[in-house]
Amino acid sequence: AMLSCHPAIISLLLILMASMGWSYEIIRPGCHLHSFDVTIKSDRRGTCRGTHVVQACVGYCESSAFPSKYSVLLASSFTHNITSVSQCCTIGKMQKIKVRLQCGAIHRKEMEIFTAKSCQCDMCRLSRY
Repeated sequence: AMLSCHPAIISLLLILMASMGWSYEIIRPGCHLHSFDVTIKSDRRGTCRGTHVVQACVGYCESSAFPSKYSVLLASSFTHNITSVSQCCTIGKMQKIKVRLQCGAIHRKEMEIFTAKSCQCDMCRLSRY
């Protein structure tokens, strides 16, 4: 499904992604939801800001490599001699959550961001959304 993103949301996501951090020591085998605190800013100056716990998909999935079948070798003029199969830990389902940002002493602003709802091993790609 295609989602249209407002430029402000895109810049928010970039700020959000730049502030992500977790410790790789806690990763277990497989692909799992992992909670972490994120700082959300309304703009680069941080006019409005807040923190929220969001979910990411962290872990790893199976991969393998093996000598290519003869038919693959023929079709590739003997250049594709190794066939590899791999999957990446990716978000299966996402959901919107509302985050309350504090703007100065009294003003507040509400914003919607995405969080992972489920994880899965799937085809490796840049993004589904």
